Amino acid sequence: MASAQLHRLYDPYSTFEVFIVKFATSSADLLAQLSVVSRVASTRSAVQALSGVQLTAGADGAELRATDMEVGLRVPLKAEVEREGMVVLPARLLLDVARSLPGKDATLELRSAEQDVEILSGSATFHIRTLRAEDFPPLPEPGGDTVVRVPAAAFVDTINRVARSASRDETRPILTGILVSASESQLRMVATDSYRLSVKETSLQAPLAGSFEATVPARALQELARIAQAGETDELSVSVRANQIVFEVGGDVLSSRLIDGQFPNYRQLLPDAFEHELTMASGELTEVVRRVSLMAQKNAPLRLTFSEGELTISAQTPDVGEASQSLPVPFAGEPFDIGFNPEYLRDGLESTDGDDFVLKLISPLRPGLIESADGSGFLYLIMPIRLNA
Repeated sequence: MASAQLHRLYDPYSTFEVFIVKFATSSADLLAQLSVVSRVASTRSAVQALSGVQLTAGADGAELRATDMEVGLRVPLKAEVEREGMVVLPARLLLDVARSLPGKDATLELRSAEQDVEILSGSATFHIRTLRAEDFPPLPEPGGDTVVRVPAAAFVDTINRVARSASRDETRPILTGILVSASESQLRMVATDSYRLSVKETSLQAPLAGSFEATVPARALQELARIAQAGETDELSVSVRANQIVFEVGGDVLSSRLIDGQFPNYRQLLPDAFEHELTMASGELTEVVRRVSLMAQKNAPLRLTFSEGELTISAQTPDVGEASQSLPVPFAGEPFDIGFNPEYLRDGLESTDGDDFVLKLISPLRPGLIESADGSGFLYLIMPIRLNA
């Protein structure tokens, strides 16, 4: 790569410094890091800068930043840079340009007079207009009074077990979050949308040097899981403050606001006793549920009919069709039918650990419970749907 040059000017008509940035980087690295950071950029804010990616350059390289004011993300970018500088460019457009660059390397230079950034790669030249850099908010640094280091694999697995149960309804903000608590040798996450509840308790091999509890937006944790799974780090750090949480994984830093309010007491939602406890093969039942659910359209429920030694799963949608399939189960007692939301039931089955799970039932109008049979600490409570006769 050619040596990067960077000059800084002062604009006498503005209280902000104007940066003339020029740095060189790999086109592949630029695309890879933009693909990660642009997912966090806002798509609906009235502040135009929030739809952009901030490129900052310093002696140690470059960094890409994006935020929608709820979640912020900073990712490093290998680049040849001589002096510090900063510019904000439209995230979606910059990502599309990065995908189309013909050369192995790219040079980015801010042209202050034209208020754009020139991107050179191979024989291609792009000029992208900049966004107002002063409108882009600062992102929090990792560290603080409470910093806890946790195994990345355990943290990510716990997120993936519960995240689908978090609500997407913004009218009840507390339910769009996941209650995360960590202390000693245990990590616990809880999520609910009031129709189902997921709890995952993960035992850690070594005790933690610290503890915390916070309600974190599910979207932030799901983004963290994607980043951690793509990397090769064994550990991530968690910094908790009054209204923020900051995760550091590898060289990436993800920050998020915390959700105010009291998270529901999930222990009060779990029934004390069940009438039926059936140990079943998770793979077999999951496949049947997926198959029969094809005919559960237009909010039609999935019907589970239990009789002596048998379970029949069926679905029917008027003007569409119907399907059913039976399989042997260790059921004994009075036959009964119970209905569930097909997607919710499938999510619960797919989130279990191991080859088997335990299905616990009380009656057609009481919630059912799915539990991992291997004692791995996963619980999934699902509310039934009232069936027509």
